[in-house]
Amino acid sequence: MPIDILYQDDALIAVNKPADLPVHRSKMVNDAEHYLVDVLREQVGGNVYLAHRLDRATSGVLLVARSSEVAAALGEQFMGRDVHKQYLVVVRGWPEPTEDVIDYPLPGSRETGPRREARTRYRRLATVEVPIELGRYPQQRYALLLAEPESGRFRQIRKHLAHIHHPVIGDCQHGRGDHNRLYKQHFGCHRMLLHAWRIDFRHPVSGEPMTLEAPLDEAYANLLERFGWTVSGVSGEK
Repeated sequence: MPIDILYQDDALIAVNKPADLPVHRSKMVNDAEHYLVDVLREQVGGNVYLAHRLDRATSGVLLVARSSEVAAALGEQFMGRDVHKQYLVVVRGWPEPTEDVIDYPLPGSRETGPRREARTRYRRLATVEVPIELGRYPQQRYALLLAEPESGRFRQIRKHLAHIHHPVIGDCQHGRGDHNRLYKQHFGCHRMLLHAWRIDFRHPVSGEPMTLEAPLDEAYANLLERFGWTVSGVSGEK
């Protein structure tokens, strides 16, 4: 399947990364049949350079440079926190307060490594209560959040939401297996419900401000429709 291209010019490509497609081969991911950089290289012709990364299970907008110089320029924006990212995420429970900042230091890819400051802002967009018994509860509560990471630590959003006891649905490493199975069995949803929805940055060559949005895939969109959730407007309000 070709990769969905959201924007393309001589310097930059923005794609809508599918869920469960790793961006490149690494020590942590080396068992996949396909990798995004390889598929995209064949699709557009010529070299491509990742400007940042998304987890294998995460979908959404991803910036890819056509040269190492452009990748470095974009990397400076990410390092300088000049890039604003918004994610749509479905979690267990109804987080309170409805809008808050999770300020909790996180390690890198090694859990035993040093912890560094990490902040994630979230806003609750919608809620649902489904009449499915699980454990000692006859009904289950879920929420749709808009998450905005203010730093870029390894699996930051996933770890932060697990830290406040509202894990991401479908997260096999930091989530709840019982709720993940519920979504597979009752809703036919087999992906992690974390989507890089929108990104704001400056074009690495022209310096012009850019805003790009990645549409949800069919599985994610169908779930929102089933729950009666809609996302509209630039701020992600219901």
